[in-house]
Amino acid sequence: MDQEGTHILVVDDDPALRELLESYLSQQGYRVSTAEDGTTMDRFLAGHTPDLVILDLMLPGEDGLSIAKRLRVSHAAIPILMLSARGDDVDRIVGLEVGADDYLPKPFNPRELLARIRAVLRRQQGTAAATTDSDPERNYRFGPFRLDMINQELYRSDQPVPLTSGEFALLKIFVEHPRRVLSRDTLVDLLKGYERSPYDRSIDVRVTRLRRKIEDDPTAPVYIRTVWGEGYRFSPGDDAGAG
Repeated sequence: MDQEGTHILVVDDDPALRELLESYLSQQGYRVSTAEDGTTMDRFLAGHTPDLVILDLMLPGEDGLSIAKRLRVSHAAIPILMLSARGDDVDRIVGLEVGADDYLPKPFNPRELLARIRAVLRRQQGTAAATTDSDPERNYRFGPFRLDMINQELYRSDQPVPLTSGEFALLKIFVEHPRRVLSRDTLVDLLKGYERSPYDRSIDVRVTRLRRKIEDDPTAPVYIRTVWGEGYRFSPGDDAGAG
């Protein structure tokens, strides 16, 4: 994706911050639109599809967590970078659980925000590039599921299962490394563009989100199993394969 053509939507109720981000990100070569709340955002999305949404957690009316949940249903492919004046680990984890691709506490250095934006977009572009390079006839199958590598879609018995770009990237890694124990560090390395932090439960949160979509009982997973002290192992089952 050409950075100059990348369109970012900033959803924040602080007019000064909206103006600052619009000016700064425009200077970095991005196209920027802004919205002050969920209602304004919905009107914008009715006619536009941005490449990234920067979403404030604390908004008047409908809060950012609720909006993120809706976006994951209505616009699952659009990455979300969540902002919050509350920098607690709990807020960060909850934000990732509802579908945010990354989380940045306020106040923040604009250069750090820029780095996070680039990382999220690199992850999404890396997934798309890997998909384009795949055999066009190749789908991964496990249990009742079919992972369409070209369209980046998951189907269960021919019914679509909505995935975010981050969830697709993680599931793609698992199906391409079946029956192997993958440590959290390995998963971070394979998820290109992912930013590490000293205390990071993001991988665990992403696995939990993915389990909710593919496991009949996420508390007793069949496909993505925890190997305590080592990481995770994907067990596709005897009927799995590529076809």
